[in-house]
Amino acid sequence: MNKYLFETGYSDFLLSIQGVGIVTAASFLAEIGDISKYDDYKQIRKIAGLNLKETSSGMKKGKTKISKRGRPNLRSVLYQASMIMVAKNRAFKEIYEQLTKRQENKLTGKQAIVALSVRLIKVMYTLCTKKVMYSHDKVHGLNSYQQVA
Repeated sequence: MNKYLFETGYSDFLLSIQGVGIVTAASFLAEIGDISKYDDYKQIRKIAGLNLKETSSGMKKGKTKISKRGRPNLRSVLYQASMIMVAKNRAFKEIYEQLTKRQENKLTGKQAIVALSVRLIKVMYTLCTKKVMYSHDKVHGLNSYQQVA
């Protein structure tokens, strides 16, 4: 697994994220394939089944849930990695606490982990496409990564 991960050329960027190990990085890349074929992180989010869908009918507005139309293994890897990130990564822990403790639209623990899974996709996609190393300070505003390249 190590050999194939390092052959991709993305290993240094993904492993620079505190809380992401070899298994997580290799599983992510194995599930999505070559990351350069994606135009946006939203395509990876959709492949993982983490895009939102609303169930509504007529005048009734339903709840918004994740679609779960995608690769369950990728969704599982991202969910488990996000739980580890909350424990080991300062920036992700701050975002988690912000999502669960805010006054308006407070998220439950699981909802916050799913939101962090999408954030992890954004971070991994940006690091690999821009070929930059991870920085705690730039996670809150991903635009600063895009300005670097």
